[in-house]
Amino acid sequence: MVALTARRGVSLPNVRDLALTALTPLTWGSTYAVTTEFLPPGRPLFTAAMRALPAGLVLLAATRVLPRGAWLWRAAVLGLLNIGAFFPLLFLAAYRLPGGIAAVLGAVGPLFALGFAALLLAERPAARRLLAAFTGLAGVGLVVLRADARLDVVGVLAGLAGAASMSAGTVLTKRWGRPEGVGALTLTAWQLTAGGLLLVPVTLLIEGPPPALDGRAVGGYVYLGAVGTATAYWLWFRGISRLPATSVSFLALLSPLSAAVIGWAALGQALTPLQLLGMALAFGGTLAGQTSARPRPQTVTTPITTARSS
Repeated sequence: MVALTARRGVSLPNVRDLALTALTPLTWGSTYAVTTEFLPPGRPLFTAAMRALPAGLVLLAATRVLPRGAWLWRAAVLGLLNIGAFFPLLFLAAYRLPGGIAAVLGAVGPLFALGFAALLLAERPAARRLLAAFTGLAGVGLVVLRADARLDVVGVLAGLAGAASMSAGTVLTKRWGRPEGVGALTLTAWQLTAGGLLLVPVTLLIEGPPPALDGRAVGGYVYLGAVGTATAYWLWFRGISRLPATSVSFLALLSPLSAAVIGWAALGQALTPLQLLGMALAFGGTLAGQTSARPRPQTVTTPITTARSS
């Protein structure tokens, strides 16, 4: 008998699932450019409703499964956090802040997620992940507090509140899972429809009747609904079901990089060296958030057979 040393602990996330889930925040990074360049100005609630409800109804018609029992109120709560509250806050920040700056506010999301995971999932935040979250938050501070672009308090607060809402929704989605036999596409349909229905009366009350839309705006809404919402959220909720909630939350920090590249390449936006440093810190925090503490080695006793010559 020979004692062999083996390392056991938290398994690394599936690379394929991680990569597919990361496509969602990369896609979300284009939301800010589309909002400012294609959509009617000053209509964050209408834009949020147009992004959510049509996509949700199309997916609901395709899946043809309605929530029942406890999932009637659970779908409403998740729809509020992930869609009904998050979308208006996202677009409010997008309208009032440059794309790269608005997106990088999501760097505070992992810190919110760690807190919600401790409260709702009884997950004790590892020191490494706490450090990663604070690193991301420090990056946000560098970008927002020292930026020379147009900034306002309402836009910054909206971005932070949106990050908190999305983090809470991500953790609750992990806690509740899905009903037996229900896939990620159906869960996406429920949340988009619930969030969109919640947004419609609020939009009419605050912003009034819908604005006139030209072909450019229609194209922008079609892109946001089909690519940035239906497809992106399906991949997001699929990832939540397969990966730790906090790992998924850290991936949201990829959105600032996508938005910054689009803003620089397509909109001529400039970032100062200090802002670039802040984005690098935030992205580094995201990468660190995908790791966990190294497990202790365990001794496993394995028998070894010895061949004897006859």
